[in-house]
Amino acid sequence: MATRGTVEWLADLGAGGAPAESALIDLRAIVIEGLRHALVTWLPATHPNFAALTEDAAQEALVRVLKNLHTFEDRSLFTTWVHKIAVRVALTELRRQRWRDRSLDEMLDGDDGEASPGFMADPQPGPHQIAEQTNLMAHLMRAMKEELTERQYTAMKAVALMGMPLEEVARRMGTERNALYKLMHDARLRLKRRLERDGLTPAEILASFAER
Repeated sequence: MATRGTVEWLADLGAGGAPAESALIDLRAIVIEGLRHALVTWLPATHPNFAALTEDAAQEALVRVLKNLHTFEDRSLFTTWVHKIAVRVALTELRRQRWRDRSLDEMLDGDDGEASPGFMADPQPGPHQIAEQTNLMAHLMRAMKEELTERQYTAMKAVALMGMPLEEVARRMGTERNALYKLMHDARLRLKRRLERDGLTPAEILASFAER
């Protein structure tokens, strides 16, 4: 495998032809190896879907990388940027697999594990960050239950916390996409006002779940 820095990666991938093909082969190997280490936080390596998830996420990540090469801002190593894209793709698919065969009632009646910081946060948070995320998530869930209507709570948890596509939630709730969007817009305004009364802002909560 050739050793490349950021400049070489961008040059080879943007060149097309043999240089791009060679770079993609090398980059795919790097992505696969990175995903195997990152995803064990959420899915055991022995799980029957682990290998397929890794392969599919790597392929989709490479497609997105090629499509968005022009957006790379050189604030980190190129491979770090690619790794973040790959992990995001894999977690999105993992969320979809978790809700695909479950009804909204089953998800809402069960525990909140899938909406917990462990599923949303940086793959390698420290103890202090885990504690902060846990407290903020508990605060957010309490605010949602106290401030939102039943339908608003259902929609917000399914879309914002569990990663279900808006169209799928609308279908399961028996409503139109635009109506669901309006429902969630109103729910976000209610939550924003509640969090501000509690001395928090949405930005502070999101910052806690950002990579550090």
